[in-house]
Amino acid sequence: MQTVQMTLDEHLVQTVDKLAKNLHTTRSAFTREALRHAIARFQIRRQEEQHREGYRRKPATPAEFGVWQTEQKWGDG
Repeated sequence: MQTVQMTLDEHLVQTVDKLAKNLHTTRSAFTREALRHAIARFQIRRQEEQHREGYRRKPATPAEFGVWQTEQKWGDG
């Protein structure tokens, strides 16, 4: 692992320390996990944006998914 110096406002440090204590972990472990979650959320948002952009550039046609229409079960019957 690498040691990284960060500048954080005092209230954020106090909140992280309180949460870390309640979770029986360290400030560093809590911060690592928070960063992992933030990175995962960012990657998912980026993939969703790429997906939307792909459909914006090339929208799905009714015929593209129509073959599956009879296979869908909507639970209303």
